Amino acid sequence: MGTPERVTAGATAGRGSGPMAGLARACHPGAVVAVTTLTAALAVSSGRGPGGCVLVGTAVLAGQLSVGWCNDAFDARRDIAACRRGKPVVDGAIGARQVWAAAWAALALCVPLSLLCGLWAGAVHLAAVGAAWTYNLWLKATGWSWAPYALGFAALPAFVTLGLPGRPWPAWWVLGAGALLGIGAHLGDVLPDIRGDLATGVRGWPQRLGPDRARLLLPVPLVIASALLALGPAGPPGRREMTALALALLVAVTGTVLGRRRERLAFATAVLVATVDVGLLLGGTGMGPA
Repeated sequence: MGTPERVTAGATAGRGSGPMAGLARACHPGAVVAVTTLTAALAVSSGRGPGGCVLVGTAVLAGQLSVGWCNDAFDARRDIAACRRGKPVVDGAIGARQVWAAAWAALALCVPLSLLCGLWAGAVHLAAVGAAWTYNLWLKATGWSWAPYALGFAALPAFVTLGLPGRPWPAWWVLGAGALLGIGAHLGDVLPDIRGDLATGVRGWPQRLGPDRARLLLPVPLVIASALLALGPAGPPGRREMTALALALLVAVTGTVLGRRRERLAFATAVLVATVDVGLLLGGTGMGPA
């Protein structure tokens, strides 16, 4: 795919890093574990049986592995040019061609696993994985970089429920909250690297906003997602929902104010708001017919 097989002369492999360790690092393990765990938890909360939950989790795991490996393999040339240490290909732990091979193998495995969850469910999940690949290969450097994240996160609850008897869609507010969580995840994921990305010519949506505006915007979609999850279900919200919404607002405001001087604190508070949102999502009633 036009990416280098090995790093340029002078780059050395990380200590204790073999090809398998390099692959493990190149898949973006934090994101893989988080998204797979969240989707498996959604499957449990929707009432799917043990076999169905395992199948959903395995399909998502394969898809996320393919996306993470595709990302590192495609970015290898730019990462090498920027001497971005900590990347397995840059460190010489593994070659870009090996990472590409792993990405395609995981994608090939993702297709049957997804379709075994149901035709419509599988189609939705594969569309989300395809959008993530499109982000890696093209949209990452455009003003539409947020769109694959929105589609991908909204697709997760739909993937779960469309495999249930009757193929119900999640409630609209669950889909909306998922999309907003995805946009927040995009801002949070890119925020620490905006300056470095701009230096290497990556101009996605957060990079065009700049670090200051991206930091200020980061909690907004997450708090709106909190409001949807707390106020979306029929009937008046309970004490649990209102407490969670108040906590999300308080944490978001704190992160915005204090994050002006401590960017990492802004990111940490956004993660906390996202955690509150996930708790509302798992405990909500929208994982069924819309």
